[in-house]
Amino acid sequence: MQLDLTGKTALVTGATGQLGRVIARTLAACGANLALHYINNDTKARELQGEIEALGRKAVIVQGDITKQDTAFRMRDEIQPVLGGVDIVVANAVIQYEWTTVLQQSPEDYLSQFESCVMQSVYLAKAFIPHMQNIKGGRFIGINTECAMQNFAHQSAYTAGKRGMDGVYRVLAKEVGEYQITVNQVAPGWTISERDRSSEPGHDEAYTRTVPLKRRGEDQEIANAVAFLASDLSSFITGAYIPVSGGNVMPAI
Repeated sequence: MQLDLTGKTALVTGATGQLGRVIARTLAACGANLALHYINNDTKARELQGEIEALGRKAVIVQGDITKQDTAFRMRDEIQPVLGGVDIVVANAVIQYEWTTVLQQSPEDYLSQFESCVMQSVYLAKAFIPHMQNIKGGRFIGINTECAMQNFAHQSAYTAGKRGMDGVYRVLAKEVGEYQITVNQVAPGWTISERDRSSEPGHDEAYTRTVPLKRRGEDQEIANAVAFLASDLSSFITGAYIPVSGGNVMPAI
């Protein structure tokens, strides 16, 4: 069995980030054309575009603040003339902020997490789901986190944003299922990325002791889960929150 996304168009938000780049490359390797969203790093966006095109795929870069509704609709209008309608949406972008206690956390941090986790998903759905409804098929995939279930100290803004995102995805899955559109979430654990490989090994023994597989996951393993959910092999999976965390999170039934 092979993941075949030939002829599909995928949008990855935050495509210049550590995980976003690997997701984009993986979807392209499976045959998809790519719309690569970024907010600031034009150089990295153009480098990634070149990598995708070198694989024989089409690629377009789209820039903007994904927490604004106008950005989502503008991106749709920029992508369509080059790649056609978007079949696969991967909501990967997230705003970074300092982790601290509830009492010390800035209210603005809660708002930024709500905007980047919840409202990004809403705006992307409004912009791209109608095309999927028209063609009666599509994949809407969000990058959540194991933190949404662990409730660790100093993670309240992030956890609140991702839990709100979870609610949007589960409801959306029920609303668009009749159109054969699947809506799912991939929830990584503490993942090894390019940045980790280029620096000294971190002290992660305490974390890996809690993981049944006794290691941290690789960014490629997260991207593989996204590719699976983007493919026809996942055609009867929707409304799912899928931890890719080596068993560190096991949702109850």
